[in-house]
Amino acid sequence: MTTGQHRATQPETDPPQDDEPLPTIAEQMADQLGGWRGLVESSIPVVVFVLANIIGDLRPAVIASVAVALLIAGLRLAQRRPIRHAVNGLFGVGIGAAIAWRTGDERDFYLPGILYGIGYGIALLISAVVRQPLVGWIWSVLVAKGRSEWRADPKLVRTFTRLTVLWGVVWLAKVGVQAGLYLAHEDTALGVARLALGYPPYALLLLITVWTVRRVTREPQPTPLPGA
Repeated sequence: MTTGQHRATQPETDPPQDDEPLPTIAEQMADQLGGWRGLVESSIPVVVFVLANIIGDLRPAVIASVAVALLIAGLRLAQRRPIRHAVNGLFGVGIGAAIAWRTGDERDFYLPGILYGIGYGIALLISAVVRQPLVGWIWSVLVAKGRSEWRADPKLVRTFTRLTVLWGVVWLAKVGVQAGLYLAHEDTALGVARLALGYPPYALLLLITVWTVRRVTREPQPTPLPGA
């Protein structure tokens, strides 16, 4: 037998490669929020609309907010940076601006966000009721690289169900505040609430979710008794 044949018949002795570790909490937070730059850039068009609408009329405010959103997206594209957050912000601003322009009512700028928030909150609660927690499936896509082993772990199913209920309740609460201001025609207060109740609650919920899931998955499994 030649040396090459001997080597070919030897079993593989290399140690198995471990799965790639999950990103840290800070890395996951930064990715979902787009970092500090993403937070600032997504808020600028709304700030511009609120300020321009206070100083001037509705239509200049609409034009200014859309122009700023387009500028931010263009700068990110020119710098070869991810434009997901910029596009999402541009999409939301564009729809609200179009509705406000058509109706001539400045508060309608915020209507798409309110309706989206109501639908999202209801969807979260329904998914928890039917034991298909939406937060768990989002975790599978964004963090676990498509894996859904958590469905076979009753503890993780309960964890994701509770987290989904928390997300749904908070989402409906914050959109309820905005809806109340919308119905009361408190236009300026509605703009301030849109900013204050935007990313801060989302960041807090995301932090709670990441910390809770990582804590549960790292809990040691009970050792079976001898002869069991």
